[in-house]
Amino acid sequence: MKQKVKILWTKESLLRLQEIEEYISRDNQSVAIEFVDKLISIAETLVDNSHKGRIVPELSIENIRELIHKNYRIVYLINKSSIDILTLFERRQLLKKEVISKSIN
Repeated sequence: MKQKVKILWTKESLLRLQEIEEYISRDNQSVAIEFVDKLISIAETLVDNSHKGRIVPELSIENIRELIHKNYRIVYLINKSSIDILTLFERRQLLKKEVISKSIN
């Protein structure tokens, strides 16, 4: 039987989730909580299909991928036994490579 992978959240990704919630909650607290919960549940779907996201265009590395939800990009790294959520950010921005290298090392 295939071992189920775990979703691991980096400090960077948790900080970004908090920032997203704080930003949206300026307008509506309950919408902010619902939106962050949705981002988390989307990331959790990766346990069933880790390759469902697209390869991050700025990097072109097979095991660093992203899911897009509304205006946000969820960037993750596929490992043998885990999926590391590296960062989340507004989709019009480009991924900063230093964020990824900091999260991987």
